[in-house]
Amino acid sequence: MSATQRTEQALWARAAGGEGDAFGELFDLHRDRVFRHGYRILRDTHDAEDAAAVAFLELWRRRRQVRLVEGSPLPWLLVTTTNVCLNLSRAKRRYRDFLVTLPHGTPVPSAEDTALDGLAADGDLAAALATLSSAEAELFALVAVEDYSITDAAAAVGVSPAAARTRVHRIRTKLRQHLGHHTLVGYLSKEAT
Repeated sequence: MSATQRTEQALWARAAGGEGDAFGELFDLHRDRVFRHGYRILRDTHDAEDAAAVAFLELWRRRRQVRLVEGSPLPWLLVTTTNVCLNLSRAKRRYRDFLVTLPHGTPVPSAEDTALDGLAADGDLAAALATLSSAEAELFALVAVEDYSITDAAAAVGVSPAAARTRVHRIRTKLRQHLGHHTLVGYLSKEAT
C-alpha cells in the first residue's frame, strides 16, 4: 500500500466518522477527476458540476455504507457520478419531450409592448420623444407612463422634488412645441404635482 493510499484511508476514516475537514480534503483530492468524468458523459460544464456536487453529497450522506476500493472512495464516486449523469440526461430528455407536447399558441404581446407599439405608430410623438435626453426620457416615462408622483419619480432618478417639477415642466413645454398640436393635451397641460 502506498503512502498516498494510507493518507487517503486515514482521511476517509476521519470523514466517515463525521469530520468535515477530512471530507473537505477528500473533496479537494478528487473533485477534478469526478468533474472530468461527469463532463465526459454530459458534455456540459454546468451539468457536470451538478453531477459532481450530487456525487459528493451522496458520498457524505452515505459515508457509513460506502465500500472503498483499494482504500479510496474514488471508484465509488465515479460510479455514482455515472448514475447521476444518466439520471440528469433522462430528466433533460423527458423535459424536452414534454415541451414538444405543449400546444404552440401565438405569443401574446405584453402590456409594455402594446404601449410601445402605440407610441411608435404616432410618428410625431415618437419624434418628439426622441428629442429628450435619456434623463428627461426616464423622468417623463416615470411620471407620464408609469404614473409615479413627482416625489416618487424624483427619488427614483436621484433629484429633489423641486428639480423634478421644473424638469417635468420643461419636458412638457418641449414636447408641446415639438408636436405643434394637441397630442397628449390632457397630460401635457396638467401641472406637475
